[in-house]
Amino acid sequence: MLALRLGEHMPIEIVSCDSQQVYAGMDIGTGKPTIVERRLVPHHLLDIVVPTETFHAARWAALARVAIQHIVERGRVPVIVGGTGLYLRALLSGLFEAPPSDPTIRERHKHEAETHGVEALHTRLAAIDPRTAARVLPRDLLRISRALEVYEQTGIPISTLRTQQVVPADISAVTLVLDPPLDVLRDRIGRRFDAMIAAGLLEEARDLRVRFGSDARALQALGYRQIGEHLDGLLTLDEAVAVAKAATSAYARRQRTWFRKEVDAWRVEAPPEPGDVAAWWKSSPVLPPASNSRPS
Repeated sequence: MLALRLGEHMPIEIVSCDSQQVYAGMDIGTGKPTIVERRLVPHHLLDIVVPTETFHAARWAALARVAIQHIVERGRVPVIVGGTGLYLRALLSGLFEAPPSDPTIRERHKHEAETHGVEALHTRLAAIDPRTAARVLPRDLLRISRALEVYEQTGIPISTLRTQQVVPADISAVTLVLDPPLDVLRDRIGRRFDAMIAAGLLEEARDLRVRFGSDARALQALGYRQIGEHLDGLLTLDEAVAVAKAATSAYARRQRTWFRKEVDAWRVEAPPEPGDVAAWWKSSPVLPPASNSRPS
């Protein structure tokens, strides 16, 4: 919402930095901007793949660089909006170390191993990273899952990440981190998920499962997975909503930890006035006065 309001003060275009909003059809559950909002301010990197496709940080960063270049060529200002920290790092700093563990991906691998056997995951690993697969036993689920997890997040084999850095484009950016207190954040997450249910998340999830299959990777994302478990009869709707809210809150805590590494960011508990952001950016891309920021 802050970025949309900023569009009233600056000639901006928004580049979505959300690992789930890239998927077409996943609208309500990802909080994707509406058609009306996209008309107010141009958006990029929404609806670019379907839920059965694999998508990762390196691919997003490559597409984002192209989008940013075109935005700048039009004489406008690119504003990157979203909470997928690994994607932002891939764009601004490159990928030179393995990302942290993602419990959602690991749980999916565990389920696939139970259904199809660990060897099937090892075969998949051998196709994308033969060097790592050659060093890992075919039934070593922990190491196989980790190697697959890194590839799914980054698009780069873990064996490659261990030996080289993927150098990013020369992009200079200033960062604004919205960092409300945890109790405020949990309340917002709860109200946001309730609003998604009211807007038709249950129906959206049911339709996506019919179109792409209940095992589509993207449908294991927060919210969709829990609603899927309800549709499979494993949880009541109230239970699914409660589990989804708790899982989202846990993810939000990990996001806070990740973005607190952005030591040069302007960190605020509440969104600043768009006019203040515009004035700050136009004057100089430096941190605002210390009185307006939180210590990291």
